[in-house]
Amino acid sequence: MDSNNLLQMLLLRGLGTTTLVADRLHYVSQEWVQSGRLDPRHAQALVDDVLRALRGESPGLELEAERQLERNRDQLLQDLGLARQRELDELRGRIDRLEQVQRMQQSRAEIPD
Repeated sequence: MDSNNLLQMLLLRGLGTTTLVADRLHYVSQEWVQSGRLDPRHAQALVDDVLRALRGESPGLELEAERQLERNRDQLLQDLGLARQRELDELRGRIDRLEQVQRMQQSRAEIPD
């Protein structure tokens, strides 16, 4: 499958999903207003806040979602028993230091007294 076509399909699905969510949100908020569960003055603010978040116009919400995603990823890696890149880098550093100490000890052992 052409990667441009795949990207186009994903974008269109994302737009369609966003539109569907916006329509449903408008409907539900009006239902809540009619049933008295939501103040009419707050209904539009609720819709606007959610739509801003969907469009990525809420940096605080976006940062929180990113943090949550990182926590979930870290937990998944831990559950799978996989190391993160930082952990691998630390281990490589420790191995390099141990190899250096071993070479120094070998070179001292080769020098006659």
